[in-house]
Amino acid sequence: MYRTFVIVRHTFREAVAQPIYSLLIGLGAAILIIFAVLPFFTFGEDTVMFMSVGLDVILLFILIATLFATSKSIFDEIEDRTMLTLMSKPVQRWEVLVGKYLGIILSALMAIAILGSVLCIATWLRIPGDYTIRTNTLDDRELQTLLGTRQMHMLGLIVSLIQVWMQISTLAAVSVALSTRFSLVVNLPVVIFVYIAGNLTRFLYPLTGPGAPLGERNILVRGFVAFIRAGLPYLEAFDLKSKTIYGKVAIAQFVSDPNATPLSQIAGYLGMSFLYGIAFTVFALSVGMWMFQTRELGGAEG
Repeated sequence: MYRTFVIVRHTFREAVAQPIYSLLIGLGAAILIIFAVLPFFTFGEDTVMFMSVGLDVILLFILIATLFATSKSIFDEIEDRTMLTLMSKPVQRWEVLVGKYLGIILSALMAIAILGSVLCIATWLRIPGDYTIRTNTLDDRELQTLLGTRQMHMLGLIVSLIQVWMQISTLAAVSVALSTRFSLVVNLPVVIFVYIAGNLTRFLYPLTGPGAPLGERNILVRGFVAFIRAGLPYLEAFDLKSKTIYGKVAIAQFVSDPNATPLSQIAGYLGMSFLYGIAFTVFALSVGMWMFQTRELGGAEG
């Protein structure tokens, strides 16, 4: 356990120390600040649009930083024989792989905390202007409305940021598995493809679900859909924007709103997302472990 912790700590420091890590965080923060002062012309939904775009910016930049960290921490160490030095210690290969993975997703968590804080502060400040609520009024009802609106959006952002981290952690498991054999040149486009395909898996159900004659009759369609579902992450499991960003959360003055999503339901969604993320991560890391066990650590492979 201690050996794994040492690998986690070293990998985390190595990922954070990379210039691309700081560059992407700085660039992402600058984009969020610029978007924070821009109008979106959405007829009263500017805050919602800003939060949605901001979450996408955070996901994109941190995913790229994670892929660079994965390739640097695993494939490059194998190629330059640094991994041989590590494996000469009393450490198992699975400890190395798990330690590398945990260190990488912890660095992603810190990046999300930084950019998420920028997004939350910018959202908090732009709410009065977007909803035309006065901040210097003496009307207690208006102040309560402002506070409740801010609390609702902050909670929605926090939940969405947690799911962004879960999504990146799941894709990082795929990247770690690939990095045992392939360089960033292969890793980056493959993971991007997995991300796009994983977001499209939500549209596979109509092919085989009730009322889909083609899927019910054709065993090839059912087999293809089953294969895609088993091999690709179902990324819709990490998407609660319809309830936390575009919808209302049952908090403050929105508790009695019939259209607001109860906190218990959101907690249930988060729990299911977490369990699914763990299941797919174990699957991806198991594949990576199988490839790592047969990998020559002297480089010049893949």
